[in-house]
Amino acid sequence: MVRQDASLRRGNAMTRRQQAEAAYPEIGQIIAGDFVSIEGRRAGDITDPATGRVLGQYAFATLEDLDRAIAGLAEGARAWQQMGAEARGRILHDIARTMRDRSQSLADLVTLELGKPQREALAEVEQAAGMWDWAAEEGRRAYGRIIPSRADGGRHMVLTEPLGPVAAFGSWNAPLITPSRKLSGALGAGCPIILKASEEVPACALAIGRIAIECGLPAGALSIVTGDAEMISNTLLDAPEIRAVTFTGSTRIGKMLGQRALASMKRPVLELGGHAPVLIFDDVDVEKVAAGAVAAKYRNAGQVCISPTRFFVQRRIYQDFVDAFAARAGALTVGDGFDDATDMGPLIDPRRIAATQEFVVDAKQRGLPIPAGGTALHGPGSFHQPTVIADAGPAALVANQEPFGPIAAMAPFDDYDQAIALANRLPFALAAYVWSGRVDVINRAVNDVQAGSVIANGWRVSLPETPFGGQKESGLFAEGGMEGLAAFQQTKYAFMGG
Repeated sequence: MVRQDASLRRGNAMTRRQQAEAAYPEIGQIIAGDFVSIEGRRAGDITDPATGRVLGQYAFATLEDLDRAIAGLAEGARAWQQMGAEARGRILHDIARTMRDRSQSLADLVTLELGKPQREALAEVEQAAGMWDWAAEEGRRAYGRIIPSRADGGRHMVLTEPLGPVAAFGSWNAPLITPSRKLSGALGAGCPIILKASEEVPACALAIGRIAIECGLPAGALSIVTGDAEMISNTLLDAPEIRAVTFTGSTRIGKMLGQRALASMKRPVLELGGHAPVLIFDDVDVEKVAAGAVAAKYRNAGQVCISPTRFFVQRRIYQDFVDAFAARAGALTVGDGFDDATDMGPLIDPRRIAATQEFVVDAKQRGLPIPAGGTALHGPGSFHQPTVIADAGPAALVANQEPFGPIAAMAPFDDYDQAIALANRLPFALAAYVWSGRVDVINRAVNDVQAGSVIANGWRVSLPETPFGGQKESGLFAEGGMEGLAAFQQTKYAFMGG
């Protein structure tokens, strides 16, 4: 009976995959509100990470494409701002509603292009839609203020205005959330935007763009392009019309874009690399924390910038936690995201497999225990076992570089001060996690841990209503929440005399 059930389940997954592949859309570009086909442009392949098969092709934007997108910004800004915040909010709400109405087709695109299991992909649709709803409401609250005048008959005012056209660069690991966070924040603040979508997952961003146009976004307010990252970034960063640059990706590339942006006084909004520490004190329920930790660590195969990665566990419970975590990690089912039994899907491409193996090789050379995983899986697709590296001291590669894959590093600590020092040792400071049943420990750690987000006794970092950004070399400014709109706004002081 078990074999029959498994066979039936795999057959259902294959049928769902075939239906999703058949529905995979044409990948063009959106230029100043118009869909432009790939015809006449250089093309690149889009590959399904679970099968290695080519899903379709994306276009390389031409200079003429970018010139047209840039030229449309002035008209887009004028039309979008003249609508007023309430009318803009109705359109953003419509985008969120339409995304939810099409949640299954959007989730299918995520699973096809990225490999996420369907339940994770459906959760991503909901979070992305929530960002549009939040921006719709927060855009109506771009309040200024009145400052009491020193003289009779005068009035001092602080006005909040849209910063201006935005150039956005998305990453591949959150193909609906990252574009939605950038697009909704900029548009909610009243700014038109040009998004350079990731070539690994372009159908996801373009699906959002098509929905936005369908819901009444004016021409020129949105363009979505793909292709040569260097040419596109140089062209947009050189354009005087662009007033802000938002980028999600590596610290190295983010620094380069930030320097280029500041050279022409464009505001850089940067969400960069992380290597999230987890501090686990010895008063916790080991099994409960291990269960949540495994789910958080191997979500999207660890390809999450806020993924808990450096686990520091108080020595009294260290081995118990390593054993519990490794047992659960080893029990995860790795496979096709369309299969309901799958816990973890593939990595995005073979390069991530090779990068993941570098950490395993380093650990083996150092004689570090690997109590779970450690092996790339053979066959079509880019699959790797969920992996645990124990006793990963500060010299280990995984203790210093973000694996951005299915690897968890474990190391013990003795006391609070040592735990904080380990957490803050690296220049990355995007997210961090603390687990303890003691309120005094939690309160101290929230203050002492250096990170843009510190999550105590939980794993959820990003919500539509909360800010998302890093400290130190993990970013500048924040997106999401009220801060996400503020990133694309500027203030003006005005005086009105009597």
